[in-house]
Amino acid sequence: MSFHPLMEYDPGRFHHSERKIADEGAPFVFTPERRAKLDEILTEYPPERKRSAVLAALYLVQEQEGYLTANGMRHVAGILDLTPAEVEDVATYYVMFFKEKVGKYVLQVCRTLSCALNGAERVTESLSEKLGIKVGETDPSGMFTLLEFECLGACDRAPVVMVNNEHWHEHATPESCSKLIDDIKAKGEAALSGCHLKVEK
Repeated sequence: MSFHPLMEYDPGRFHHSERKIADEGAPFVFTPERRAKLDEILTEYPPERKRSAVLAALYLVQEQEGYLTANGMRHVAGILDLTPAEVEDVATYYVMFFKEKVGKYVLQVCRTLSCALNGAERVTESLSEKLGIKVGETDPSGMFTLLEFECLGACDRAPVVMVNNEHWHEHATPESCSKLIDDIKAKGEAALSGCHLKVEK
């Protein structure tokens, strides 16, 4: 006898995880500058611990390619004496790594509680309407990708929009984000200065 209720198995009700195979991409080798940067990073670790540089190496691949390709991950595996599967495990765990082509500017709207309570959904809707795309899509020009993101750790400045994993724009509103898009189109990276670490209000 069991105290647990009898559970009927209905395959239509259960989530089935699907592993996506990474895009092969073009043959990949680090540029001399990025390889030199990785070699410098590797000096921070004992030789037997060089696998610890996997995050830094993946960032360098993404910086060079715009996203992580299977060939890029295999290249990193060869340098760090890891298997391609070990590198892919790291890459697929962290949301800051892009697994497919994205726009030049990736807009990541925080949707966790503080941001949600302060209007993140309206910010996302505004950006979606302004760019003519849905969350997860890239606009036809290839300039912008819109994503939702989990907590960015700036709850006191919610809602937050992060651009390219680096530039934060805080106290975001539909109006301020519409202006942000216009400013990026007009000024490029010079428009990315909304973080309180750079501009104290």
